[in-house]
Amino acid sequence: MTPEPPTRTEAGPDEAERRLRAALAEAAHEVAPAPVPLAAIAREGRTRRRRRATALASGCALAVAAVTLTLVQGLSPAGQSVPARPPVPVQQPPAPSPPSPPAPPRPPRTVAPGERVAAGGGWTVWLTESGKHWSGPDGYENSRSVTDGNVDADRPGITHQAQGDARGTFHSGLYYGTTDAARMEITGANGRKTTATLLRLPGEPAWGVWYASTPPTPTTSPGTTTGTTDSGTGAGTTTSSDNTDTTGTWPEDRVTLYDTTGRIIATLP
Repeated sequence: MTPEPPTRTEAGPDEAERRLRAALAEAAHEVAPAPVPLAAIAREGRTRRRRRATALASGCALAVAAVTLTLVQGLSPAGQSVPARPPVPVQQPPAPSPPSPPAPPRPPRTVAPGERVAAGGGWTVWLTESGKHWSGPDGYENSRSVTDGNVDADRPGITHQAQGDARGTFHSGLYYGTTDAARMEITGANGRKTTATLLRLPGEPAWGVWYASTPPTPTTSPGTTTGTTDSGTGAGTTTSSDNTDTTGTWPEDRVTLYDTTGRIIATLP
């Protein structure tokens, strides 16, 4: 039996596909395309580029820091940490200078009887068994006895004789009643301190001589001032004077005698 050929009204698969394509093409031509958002696309591109640049810079900085740290650790000795930068010192105001310490004790100088000692400024002092002797640049000469009964050697004491003019004042005197004398100091009315020189005879007798010179003061009279003052010692210090001329400033001076331990033995006035 012979098959009958298809009729014209029946379409095969190829024909159906062709018709579908034609319908789709016709529909596509009828659709109007929307405009492309070029400005938005450009902004998005710039934003993405900035983000990539920032991320790249941060990554480079971290890489450089890591390399630097690795190099420092590699160059540092084993077991030692990288030293920190020392702090900047804070400027402190200068500390006040401490007060000057007192002059160290100077034991009395031992001199032979009658030995002349140049005391400066033309003054000369010497000792004999009878006491103290001194002379000045203008030929003035005087003495102070330790054997006439006016000196009580049973307790420490001081005598003070002074001669002064516009050039300055020469101070001298006896110290007695002690073998421990180590330092004599004169304190002026202005607070200035002057250390005196101590003399004694051989054998360490319980008396000796002291002398010192002080500069002139504005209240020193042009003429010569001469005076003599004696004192006792300790808490019951007494003061007496004889032949005292107070036209100068020397009676305002304070004389202090110290022993080898720095203890005050006698004062005047």
